[in-house]
Amino acid sequence: MNMYDVITIGAGVRDVFLISDAFVALKSDQFPTGIGECVALGSKIELDQIVLTTGGGATNAAATFGSLGLKTASICKIGDDSSGRDVMEDLKRFNVAIRLVTTVVGGETGYSTLLTMKDGERTVLVYRGVSAKFSDKDIDFKALGRTKWIYLTSLGGNIALSAKIIRAAHKAGTKVMWNPGSREIKAGIKKIKPLLPMIDVLNVNREEADFLTGSRNIAEICQVLHSKGTVRLITDGIDGSYAHRDGWTVHAGTTGAKSISRTGAGDAFGSGFLSELMKTDDIKGALKVGTLNAESVIQKHGAKNGLLKNWPSKARRMKIKIKEL
Repeated sequence: MNMYDVITIGAGVRDVFLISDAFVALKSDQFPTGIGECVALGSKIELDQIVLTTGGGATNAAATFGSLGLKTASICKIGDDSSGRDVMEDLKRFNVAIRLVTTVVGGETGYSTLLTMKDGERTVLVYRGVSAKFSDKDIDFKALGRTKWIYLTSLGGNIALSAKIIRAAHKAGTKVMWNPGSREIKAGIKKIKPLLPMIDVLNVNREEADFLTGSRNIAEICQVLHSKGTVRLITDGIDGSYAHRDGWTVHAGTTGAKSISRTGAGDAFGSGFLSELMKTDDIKGALKVGTLNAESVIQKHGAKNGLLKNWPSKARRMKIKIKEL
């Protein structure tokens, strides 16, 4: 008997949003992106707002599932510090089981500080703490056979452990949704391709899809990443998202909701999509719920603060236009 509808796997961290008009964007070739977020050196910066919350792919996704009434557990790795306790309390607040969470005695929980300008652009200062060192002993492999779905997020680039989890879940008859992080993507298509038949839903953004496949054409991207009976999701920011299954591709638009922070949007989209897919197996409906969840999140600071608390109404769903390609 399944104990859970879904188990999320990945990071659990403390997020701190620092919002100020004093953060200024300056164009310069000195920065890898061509633009730097700057303050006057040696100055004292006045903050307009500070938001304390928790983040990390595993806990963000789990919060969606728990909010929508799904039996949810999360596998993440935290320290026995105040930030770790905050992560645990947040999971419980969203009705997520914490028995699979690993707490490292003397360890430090991951921590992100987000220097956020008033227009929503931000720079993220990341300390990964114990979440950077996932290993086999942090995963309850028996639990992978006691849930309907695994929602796997980044494990800090540990592609070998990601592959082991995917194979173990597949062998147990558990369905897998994988939202790999940038470090896993860098492993390349040669490492990821053998896993594709075992991944029921693969969720990547447009840039990651382009990198993996060497193509910017959606049809070609889907062809490279597809396996029979599986779903492939490609998110494209304000331009919407694509879903593909067995030669059938659809595009979902957005409502154009104004963003004040894009942190957690990807987690909200993926977990919203899977929530509806688990309930109805309707890809079009899942795209709508994923999009609405992401748009709700980007209108607040904090990856969990704007999450849907109830299934969206028919009227809200109709705002998302679906087009078959």
